[in-house]
Amino acid sequence: MTAFMGKSGARIPCTVLQLDRVQTIANKTRAKNGYWAVQVGLGERRADNVGAPMLGYFEAKGIAPKRELAEFKVRDESGLLPVGVQLMPDWFHVGQWVDVRSNSRGMGFAGGMKRHGFRGQEASHGNSLNHRTIGTVGPSQGSGSRVLPGKKMPGRMGNERVTMQNLPVLLVDNDLGIVVVKGAVAGPKGCTVKIQDAVKKPPPPTEFVEQTKKLLQERFPDAEEHLKAARLRHLELKEARKEGRIAELLSAGVIDVNVKAEATAQAQAEA
Repeated sequence: MTAFMGKSGARIPCTVLQLDRVQTIANKTRAKNGYWAVQVGLGERRADNVGAPMLGYFEAKGIAPKRELAEFKVRDESGLLPVGVQLMPDWFHVGQWVDVRSNSRGMGFAGGMKRHGFRGQEASHGNSLNHRTIGTVGPSQGSGSRVLPGKKMPGRMGNERVTMQNLPVLLVDNDLGIVVVKGAVAGPKGCTVKIQDAVKKPPPPTEFVEQTKKLLQERFPDAEEHLKAARLRHLELKEARKEGRIAELLSAGVIDVNVKAEATAQAQAEA
């Protein structure tokens, strides 16, 4: 966390969130997947640390492997975005209400006093080395002499999904790639968080949504053509792998551009 100085001179606690090369990866449709959603990727990952299936998945999109993938549900088809476009901080606007979801900081194994706030046992009068223990957990009768499910006991503390709701956006900066929100966000420094429109507040104005989509199309006018070319290239490399020519192409530094008729037809059908 840090501090944000408002126009009135008030010191506002805030959290700085960075959008690290956030790109749209795929669109989920109700006809094919049963729901409407946009899949986005964050950051980058070395190709030698990614499995072959996921390498093919990113190869068909024409996008470098991403470190994290996440889905954001949308109401209908109008909420879908072109594949491969990068979302900048100005996707949000100052004053917008957002929900921020992340995993809280992990505490490791903790006792009952730290984990659940137990007051502990007596410090004297016969108590010996049991000051921080939780005491008995299984009654001798009435419940079958067992520990009831959900009993508050020592165990792993933290590292749980936490959603901070209704946080206003204080600042967006495309040059720094940051979005500043008011208040605290769960999790340690460097953790991955998900930002979305607040479900308990009015959505962004329609004029802003249309303007943002128009700006996105102006920044990436060739998104559809790039996706089609990536799919064709993926089919070429797939055929080369089946024929055992991929090592030869890689050593020569040349990729065969001759696409078979069935590969072209399949790519056009998928598009």
